[in-house]
Amino acid sequence: MALRIGDILVEKKLITKEQLKIAINEQQKTGEFLGWILIKFKYITERTMLEALAEQQGIPFIDLKATKPTAEAIKTVKAKFVWHYKVVPVSLAGGVLTVAVSDPFDMWPIDDLEAHLGYKVEKGLSTSTDIAEAIKEYYGVGADTIETILAKEEKASGAAHAETAIKENVQDLEKLAGDASVIKLVNQILQQAIKDRATDIHIEHFRDDAVLRYRVDGILYDTQVSGNIKYLYPAIVSRIKVMSGLDIVERRLPQDGRAKVRIGVKEYELRVSVIPTLHGENIVIRILPTTMLFSISDLGMAPADEKILQELLGRPHGIIFVTGPTGSGKTTTLYASLSKLNTRERKIVTIEDPIEYELKGISQTQINSKIDLTFAAMLRSMLRHDPDVMMVGEVRDFETAEVTIQTALTGHLVFSTIHTNDAASGATRLIDIGIEPYLIASSVNAFIAQRLVRTICKNCKEPVKMKNDKFKAEGVTLGKEITVYRGKGCKACNNTGYMGRTGIYEILLVNEEIKKLIVQKTSSDVIKEKAAELGMHTLLQDGWTKILSGATTIEEIIRVIQLEGV
Repeated sequence: MALRIGDILVEKKLITKEQLKIAINEQQKTGEFLGWILIKFKYITERTMLEALAEQQGIPFIDLKATKPTAEAIKTVKAKFVWHYKVVPVSLAGGVLTVAVSDPFDMWPIDDLEAHLGYKVEKGLSTSTDIAEAIKEYYGVGADTIETILAKEEKASGAAHAETAIKENVQDLEKLAGDASVIKLVNQILQQAIKDRATDIHIEHFRDDAVLRYRVDGILYDTQVSGNIKYLYPAIVSRIKVMSGLDIVERRLPQDGRAKVRIGVKEYELRVSVIPTLHGENIVIRILPTTMLFSISDLGMAPADEKILQELLGRPHGIIFVTGPTGSGKTTTLYASLSKLNTRERKIVTIEDPIEYELKGISQTQINSKIDLTFAAMLRSMLRHDPDVMMVGEVRDFETAEVTIQTALTGHLVFSTIHTNDAASGATRLIDIGIEPYLIASSVNAFIAQRLVRTICKNCKEPVKMKNDKFKAEGVTLGKEITVYRGKGCKACNNTGYMGRTGIYEILLVNEEIKKLIVQKTSSDVIKEKAAELGMHTLLQDGWTKILSGATTIEEIIRVIQLEGV
């Protein structure tokens, strides 16, 4: 006689007799399966219970993290069925289909598979979490919805003309965009992106293919999706256009729009950009939380650099320029600085293009070039609003730079950004724009250069010994064996070894010695060398600090900083 599940767990010392007794009492009240009660009371995990249950039932336990389903098995069972019953086909051999289930007592999936496919079906047990992850990995985002839509078209048009029907029906754009299944598909794409911590969604169409990619921690990754999504591409584009208030008929011109969505308990703002390409329109969606808490302590600055920034924020006037390429976190640094200064005693106004996040208590204005609402024009008007602190999204031209500097010289604290590779190049860029060197020296307090680097996943972080033959920096000797860290890759970080990002910084203070060099129109290399002599930590030095502390990797620093000889 087979042992009962509770007896097996007690025998293996996975639960105590007292815990079993409590669970049995609860079972007599509710009638629930004993295993689910033990999981609910957190006496055991789902995996532990299923492994014991597999032993009791004489069926295998299938670890879907270690076992890869065969392509033939995946192809045999449709996504619609898999999503509905929450099962994963694992193998097909000799007329026997093996599937992973999380509930061995539910016979409907097995009976349905045998009836529809004509195979003998055998089951193995796997956790519900692993099954959900496997379905996403092998069938793709929204695969069930895609199948449902195509099946609907097939029923209406006939199997031979289903694909053609989809394409022909794109003329009825309003109907496509409002179809419940298409709405569900777009929602699934958004939900998965947010679950994966994506900041951007790229939906692209090529000659015979449609591609879905998510940008996570600054890197683009292909997302598994059904190949049939290409037939629904016009419908997806139309739905996204309707959401963001764009013209669904216009396909020849670029369009930009916004939408606000709620996923779970959080609200997100979507910035949508549509551009025409050779084989259709491509879409990029930027995902922004509607509420964000910005703190200087969360930027990743070294204590010495954070202290310098705090001192800069205490100054009554002057300009603080944040420099770096697109996507280097400049806006986050500016918002964290403004949040620090945001008190009822100060009037803070910003001019942005675009407004990334809404900051409570701060007057924010969006640039609109179509009506000549430029940075320079808005700056002049804002001065009449008696501000204490101002932020100019970006200095792009002579006029904006000139007005920004005049604003700082008249007693205002101003923040702005400029695109340069390092802090020392900020002054030379302003001179190139046409600003007189003495005005730069008189108005600028500091140039802050920064980059964003991926941080090592804490779940799979491990130390690595290496001989340093490439780098020379403070505390790092050439030829010496050093200990660095890496992420070996796990499920939590999608096998990338990285989870999240932090900043690396260099802060060039415009003190008297730097002012002299700027007035003399000295090259950026000389300015950087002098600033380093005066104690400035460069991007590379800050990067090395984070490498040795185990925050990031050498490869990541090389990726974001241009290094000679590497």
